[in-house]
Amino acid sequence: MEARTIKCTIKQIYQPFDRSSVELGETAWSPEKPYRGGAAAINDLIAGRVHLMFESLNSIAPHARSGSIRALAVSGTRRSPGFPDLPTIAEAGVPGYAAPTWSGVIAPAGVPRPIVDKLNAAINKAIQSPTFRERFAAIGDEPAGGTPEEFAELIRTDSEKWGEVVRHSGVRLD
Repeated sequence: MEARTIKCTIKQIYQPFDRSSVELGETAWSPEKPYRGGAAAINDLIAGRVHLMFESLNSIAPHARSGSIRALAVSGTRRSPGFPDLPTIAEAGVPGYAAPTWSGVIAPAGVPRPIVDKLNAAINKAIQSPTFRERFAAIGDEPAGGTPEEFAELIRTDSEKWGEVVRHSGVRLD
């Protein structure tokens, strides 16, 4: 059977691709040009101008729940509590795949440590509230919390990991 091309969008350059076309069985997957943000990419997905995209659950959840798009899998290492029937990409057939997403609060360099500690304590307390946890669960996210040092280490390791993907892919910013 002849391979067919599926148009897809890679919204941001850090998505885990190391070449311009990935063979998925009999389907050639050819990434299109990057979008500057998720809204335009989601609109093109709903309209059928692209056939596949990677997007965070908090942006795509309302569309997945309404049925205007079909969610296929989550990129993290475990299923989302907001979409428990949605497999991980590894469970769906790509063993070892793990590209979890995260968000955090960042302050300018030089903020005094007592202020950082006070903000960190307030944020960690806030994310434990039932209202916060309920709102996060509604969009498929899980609040984590932690220390500034843990978050700095996450940023460092992810920057190293995705920096290698970008270097290997040959992607350049013009």
